[in-house]
Amino acid sequence: MKEIKITQGEQNQRLDKFLQKYFNTAPKSFIYKMLRKKRIKHNGKKADGSEIIQDGDTLTMYLSDETMDSFMEEKPVEEAERHFGIVYEDENVLVVSKPAGLLVHPESSEDKNTLIDQILFYLYEKGEYAPSKETTFTPAICNRLDRNTGGIVLAGKNLQSVQAINKAIADRHIDKFYITMVKGEMKEPAEFFGYHIKNEETNQVRVLKKEVPGASKIYTKVKPIKVKDNFSLLEVELITGKSHQIRAHLKAMGYYVVGDRKYGDERLNRKFRDKFGLNNQFLFAYRVVWNEDDGYLGYLAGHEFFAKLPDNLESIRRAYFFNDESIEM
Repeated sequence: MKEIKITQGEQNQRLDKFLQKYFNTAPKSFIYKMLRKKRIKHNGKKADGSEIIQDGDTLTMYLSDETMDSFMEEKPVEEAERHFGIVYEDENVLVVSKPAGLLVHPESSEDKNTLIDQILFYLYEKGEYAPSKETTFTPAICNRLDRNTGGIVLAGKNLQSVQAINKAIADRHIDKFYITMVKGEMKEPAEFFGYHIKNEETNQVRVLKKEVPGASKIYTKVKPIKVKDNFSLLEVELITGKSHQIRAHLKAMGYYVVGDRKYGDERLNRKFRDKFGLNNQFLFAYRVVWNEDDGYLGYLAGHEFFAKLPDNLESIRRAYFFNDESIEM
C-alpha cells in the first residue's frame, strides 16, 4: 500500500488526469479498472476519476511496488540547443520569442530540438524542472504558432500557471497582436468576419462568407501601420484563434501575405526570396497584452509583452517603408 498527499502544485485537476500522469506508461483502462475495484481510493472513498483533487487530499494505492514501478517511467530531458529569445520570465511564467521555422511540438518521433524541447532543457539546466521530482507535471506551452510563423509563445512553469494561462486564453483575456506585410493597400482599420473550414488531408483552410456545416465563425481585426506602393504593413489582432486564420482570412479579403507559400502569390514570394532571402511568411506575433486581473497570475494584469521583429523581416520593413522609426517593434 502507498499513500500520496496532493500538494498545492497538483490541485485543481481531475483525479483520472493526475493518475494518468503519475502512472505515465499505464493504459487508461488500467487506471479506471483500479478505481472501479477500489484499489485506488480518494480520501478513503471509492472514486470514478472525475473528482477534482485539492491540496491535502489523500490517494491510497492498494498496489504492489512492482506493479506501480512497472507503470512509472522517468522521462529524460533531452539536450536541446536554444534558439528562442526570452521576452519575460518569473517563477511561474516563461514568455519566449520563437523563430520562424521552429516547430512548437514534435509532429513525429523524428522531430527533435522543438521549442518545447528547448524550453524543458532550459528550465532543467536552471534547476527549475526536475523530472525525478515532478512525477505528475511537465512545464507546458499554452499557445501555438505555425512552424513558419515567429513570435511570442507563452509557457507555464507549474500546473497553476498553465491552468491560469489556458483559462485566460479561453476567456479571451489575453490580446494577441501580429505584424504582417501584405500586397495591396489597406488604408483604414477593418474588422473581418467569416467562416473557417479546414481540409485536414491537405492542411488547407478556406474562409467563406456564409456558414456551412463544419465551419467555425472567425473574427479578425486589422489596423494599417504604413501603406506605400501597393503594399501595407498591418497590425492584426486575432480575436478567434483558428489554424492559419490570419493568412487565409487576409487572402479571402484580397490581401496576400508576403512570403506565404500556402496562401500567397508565388511570383511575389519569389521576388522577396531572391532579394531578401525570405523563405517564410512575413507574419510575426509581436505583442501580447495580459488583461486577466484575477486568479493565480492576476499580478500580470496590464502587462504587455513585446518581441522585436527578426532581422530579415526588419530589413524588409525598412526597405519598403522608409525606416519609419515611429513604428515600434
